[in-house]
Amino acid sequence: MENLDGTVLVTAVPSIAGDFNVASADVNITMTAYLVTVAMCIPLSGWLTERFGDRRIFCTAIAVFTLASGLCALSPDLTLLTMSRILQGIGGAMMVPVGRLVVLRSTEKKDLLRAIAFLTWPALLAPVIAPLVGGVLTAYLSWHWIFLINIPLGAVAFRAAARMVPLRAPAAHTGLDWVGFGCSSAAIGALVIGLELLSAGAGAGASGGGADGTGGALLSAAVGLLVFAAVIGGLGIRWMRHRPRSLFDLSTFTVRTFRASNAGGFIFRIAISSAPFLLPLLFQDGYGWDPVRSGLMVAAVFVGNIGIKPATTPLIRRLGFKSVLLLAIFGSAATFVVCAVMPAVTAEPLIFILLVVSGAFRSIGFTAYNSIQFADIGPEKMNSANALSATISQLGAGLGIAVGALAVRVGAGLGNGGAAGTVFAFGSDPLMKYRVAFLAMAVLVLLCSIDTVRLPAGAAAHVSGPRTKG
Repeated sequence: MENLDGTVLVTAVPSIAGDFNVASADVNITMTAYLVTVAMCIPLSGWLTERFGDRRIFCTAIAVFTLASGLCALSPDLTLLTMSRILQGIGGAMMVPVGRLVVLRSTEKKDLLRAIAFLTWPALLAPVIAPLVGGVLTAYLSWHWIFLINIPLGAVAFRAAARMVPLRAPAAHTGLDWVGFGCSSAAIGALVIGLELLSAGAGAGASGGGADGTGGALLSAAVGLLVFAAVIGGLGIRWMRHRPRSLFDLSTFTVRTFRASNAGGFIFRIAISSAPFLLPLLFQDGYGWDPVRSGLMVAAVFVGNIGIKPATTPLIRRLGFKSVLLLAIFGSAATFVVCAVMPAVTAEPLIFILLVVSGAFRSIGFTAYNSIQFADIGPEKMNSANALSATISQLGAGLGIAVGALAVRVGAGLGNGGAAGTVFAFGSDPLMKYRVAFLAMAVLVLLCSIDTVRLPAGAAAHVSGPRTKG
């Protein structure tokens, strides 16, 4: 439920925008607010789990998430929907990290690759089937059912969690690092809101709406928030580096495999997470498809995930983590470039094949990054490393939508022939905003290789197992 609700609204955006009488691009705030709330609150999950125990926190998270889903369905406007999504994000922040921590605590290093492969499934599955699920529910029922369906699912999940999640005694009481939590949450919130305002300012300028100063004001506010995010984030890092029991144990970044996975992997997740947001918009707004047709085509990414999954672990064992990560990086960048240049008249079977290939590279990259990050982390640092990794991953997913929306709005200014006074003029091309967005994501993916190429050839070999010879 948590992974699905991050992007399930994509194909329902036009319907929600129509009901609330707002622009379609404005609805992306509901997805960003949810993902960012999860990222801001995940640091609390580790402390809450240690303080109150796995089962209690997990069951509470499911209850909050389910209640918030009902409130989302009842929301009469975009403001209340966004607020309900924030509450939903608070519940989501406590679900996934706690579940993963339970698995990591009981898994030996030799079994880590297989365990992570199972844990990766929801993150791979949900974003690509979400457009189809959202499209079907929106077309045949209404967008409200996207949230109503969580109520029976949440009830079943709550009962299952109460019976299956181990009852572990809480650890000795330790105080929460409120300074570290405040700084990290403020930095994350300011970063994403700043990007949202930057996107809105670019959109106002591209549409000619900046004549009244609105665009300039939004851009000024965005710059201010981004600067604030950098300053408060820097102060938080300095605080946590010199505090014995800080919110995050930043010494985990001295572990090369963890650092590479959460630096290059962060950029990889931003770019890859933008695809389930950009593709439905391209198909519906650019190609004129209906939500169901769009959702079915995006589901081709999941076909690629399934098709390559049996080969992912053998591929890592044969080539090693470094080679597999580079393969995923360059392969993903290539598929973004093809998405950027293909014309609207491209045959659907060819688009389907492209998205299948894209899904395969996506699956390989996620599995490799998720497996290598805990390869050299000891049990004593696992809780902090898990919370830090979960925060970075969720922030990457949230920024994927924000950065994707920003790229679309910048591209809109380039595709209107300079009518809005832009410096660049490419002529009237209705698909230019999506071409720019996909090319930007391709460049972003390629940046991941900077950290990856520095990994030794035999990085995390004790996790991947002995390399087989061809």
